[in-house]
Amino acid sequence: MIDLSALLADLRAEGAELDAAVGDLPAAAWTTPTPAPGWTVAHQIAHLTWTDDRALLAATDPDAFTAELGQLTAGIVDESAEAGAALPPAELLHRWRTSRDRLAIALSRATGKLPWYGPPMSATSMATARIMETWAHAGDVTDALGIRRTPTPRLRHIAHLGVRTRNFAYLVRGRPVPVEEFHIELTGPDGVWTWGPPDAAQRVRGPALDFCRLVTQRVHRADTALVAVGVDAEVWLGIAQAFAGPPGAGRSRA
Repeated sequence: MIDLSALLADLRAEGAELDAAVGDLPAAAWTTPTPAPGWTVAHQIAHLTWTDDRALLAATDPDAFTAELGQLTAGIVDESAEAGAALPPAELLHRWRTSRDRLAIALSRATGKLPWYGPPMSATSMATARIMETWAHAGDVTDALGIRRTPTPRLRHIAHLGVRTRNFAYLVRGRPVPVEEFHIELTGPDGVWTWGPPDAAQRVRGPALDFCRLVTQRVHRADTALVAVGVDAEVWLGIAQAFAGPPGAGRSRA
């Protein structure tokens, strides 16, 4: 069983690490461009605020979330980021801090499945997804600001989500899902992490950091040290995504 309280502690820690990077930034630094085209540091924090707010709504009022879901426009992600980025940095920072704190409390009390943009998920899955997205956008911010991050064992949550969403990556692209399970072996900050049958023909191995960057589409496949054994495993690494919604554009080669 996954310990929700431990997951939420890691979610708070992930937010706190990014907060430490932006909390004391001068206002001008919030307009620094990040690797995401058209998005500044402020856009990244605004997006996290918006998605935390949406997750909070899903956890506290599922019917309202479902009603809102039916009214969303195709450009809502960029529109919400643009609106948030237009706020004074101090106000945006306050909103993000409030949203992520309220979300952690709401998830600690949530029961049953929560609606989302992909399949409904449990509170533990939602917490894992929020760790993944916070970490991914934090990487965009720290890359923009020239801050070097030290990988932590929290990467295992992101890697686990990347493995669990294998089939989704195929389905969202209209591709047939491989029947066989894959074996994944990743080297993390605190040891080797594995998933899938050890004797699987399709295999992936390499640094956990590279895998996490790949499944959050923060690095091009060719710029990783990941090794795929088998055609299906190589195809998966080219389309992997740990986030809900349509396929992302990914990143160009370095």
